[in-house]
Amino acid sequence: MIGVEGVLGILAALRRADVDVWIGGGWGIDALVGEQTRAHSDLDLMHRQEQEPRVVAALAREGFTETLDARPVRFVLSTPDGRDIDLHPLAFAPDGSAVQSSPDPRSPFVYPAACFVTGTIGEVTVPCLSAQRQVDFHQGYEPRERDLHDMALLRGAFGITTHF
Repeated sequence: MIGVEGVLGILAALRRADVDVWIGGGWGIDALVGEQTRAHSDLDLMHRQEQEPRVVAALAREGFTETLDARPVRFVLSTPDGRDIDLHPLAFAPDGSAVQSSPDPRSPFVYPAACFVTGTIGEVTVPCLSAQRQVDFHQGYEPRERDLHDMALLRGAFGITTHF
């Protein structure tokens, strides 16, 4: 599990390494609504693909080692005490949009420039993905209880339509 202080510590370590990251997943949704609303088993971070060596080195200094390699789509770094970071490499275009590889090479995940926003965790402004991008990523699978919770938060906070 990763709590507020853990997230802020990870973000601080990455800032010291001068890398750009954006929070997605459950922590990203909590950042958008401005408070932690549930326990989180991991932290989803999007990062600039070309900065990956610095991301990995900075997190290694914090005790993280690679436990899953599903590149080019994603990879996971973990600590012995059970903290997991799910990392998603992004290739940015000059207009600020980005793409991420997907399991189907013909259909990469697309990130419009406007989806890179900020939210709040523990009264600290943090980079995260927009509400609409979060909704887009919560499609095409059977929702778990936490997904239902997260989409209800986005509907309530932003009046956004979700499919579940």
